[in-house]
Amino acid sequence: MLHIPIIRKGKPYKSIDVQRVPHFRTRETFVEISQANTGLISRDLRDQESPRAALEHLSTDELLAMSKQAAEYYMHDTLPVGDESQSPDDYVNQLSATTGMPHVLVRKNMNKIYGVMAEMEKVISGLTRGLDLKIIDQGYGVHEGHEVSFFPRTQSLGVILPSNSPGVHSLWIPSIAMKIPLVLKPGSSEPWSPYRIMQAMIKAGVPAEAFSYYPTDHGGSGAILRTCGRGMFFGDSASVGKYASDPRIELHGTGYSKVVIGEDLIDDWEKYLDIIVKSILENGGRSCINASGVWVPRKGREIAEALAQRMSEVIPRTVDDPQAQIAPFANPDIAARISAIVDQGLTEAGATDVTAKYRPNRIVDLEGATYLLPTIVHCESPEHPLANREFLFPYASVVEANQDSMPEIFGPTLVVTALTEDQKLINRLISSSLVDRLNIGPIPTMQIAWDQPHEGNLFEHLYARRAFQRMAAA
Repeated sequence: MLHIPIIRKGKPYKSIDVQRVPHFRTRETFVEISQANTGLISRDLRDQESPRAALEHLSTDELLAMSKQAAEYYMHDTLPVGDESQSPDDYVNQLSATTGMPHVLVRKNMNKIYGVMAEMEKVISGLTRGLDLKIIDQGYGVHEGHEVSFFPRTQSLGVILPSNSPGVHSLWIPSIAMKIPLVLKPGSSEPWSPYRIMQAMIKAGVPAEAFSYYPTDHGGSGAILRTCGRGMFFGDSASVGKYASDPRIELHGTGYSKVVIGEDLIDDWEKYLDIIVKSILENGGRSCINASGVWVPRKGREIAEALAQRMSEVIPRTVDDPQAQIAPFANPDIAARISAIVDQGLTEAGATDVTAKYRPNRIVDLEGATYLLPTIVHCESPEHPLANREFLFPYASVVEANQDSMPEIFGPTLVVTALTEDQKLINRLISSSLVDRLNIGPIPTMQIAWDQPHEGNLFEHLYARRAFQRMAAA
């Protein structure tokens, strides 16, 4: 039986307490994962200085070169996983086995992670706004003609990770190039990606003690977030909400991402159908940057009908089918609960599941695996309970709303793709604190520029600028 250990400052540790993770289809145990209790985590994190010191001995340029080399190892090499070896194909098969994600989607996410590691210099330059990285090495220097000084806010970054999509792991990787060690809590069914990324980094020369890896429960997650000076937390709204007032923790929760079509272009909506479909469907609809809403001033029913017809072409396929577009649920009970929530919302007048006429059921089984088929709901009003919801499958509401009330009417939104040339609407979106990322023009919500911040700026999360003056030499 494959066993994944705890990693304590680079050293593997097998615990007598293990989690047995099943294969998504057979439900038989596929891998055992050592579990770290709160006491072990708290004890280890009393010393956060030595991992930080190990990174401080290296220059930022050296760490960037290591990241670039690690990208190749991650993508192409056989690396350790526990006491065994893992080829890239093993990684794809293992991740798919415990999450249900089709191989083709796993490989797309691999390319995303590879791209961030290989282009780390560009990523860091974007996050620091072109700061001379030698300033990170020595703590001060000249930027845009002024002497500046930056200091780390923390000795380590604690990250509570999800299981829904491997691509999110690219968000914490830059921490190492910024000389901040990582304390990772992997998702319960996706231990593979953070472990493989760590091993690739270590093989490339990053000090092993810069990595700690603690599979654990909610109590252990809380210990990580309380003890590390800075944190990142991936989860649903209920999970991350209790940390909403803690500035030490960067939250990555529900995105409520949207495509907005302006009154000036609404009569040409058919030109943008491919962009909307891609925004909803890509990556199996499981990312916070997938569009879960299409907000329009009119023609909502026509747009919903066209989207439903396109989505009806998406069918469950086996995990090794290169045409697979959606993923099954590792836990079929979750699929049933999500579908029930949608059905409950439909009992309230003013919403129609437009996809229902194209298929008998939303929940379907294939070879023992449970899928939720893409669902498009037309909402007559922004007040309907299904108008601004997000689920872990390709779901989107098409909502008709007064353009002059946007974006206030749809509330906090991670990504808005605005299909409009109306400068008044564009200006409102640009000036709004409700919109985190903004695409003007036919850019899918899923399209990311890695030199741009995503749900916060990691450099500003980890470093602060201090007032700095230095007496000129006599």
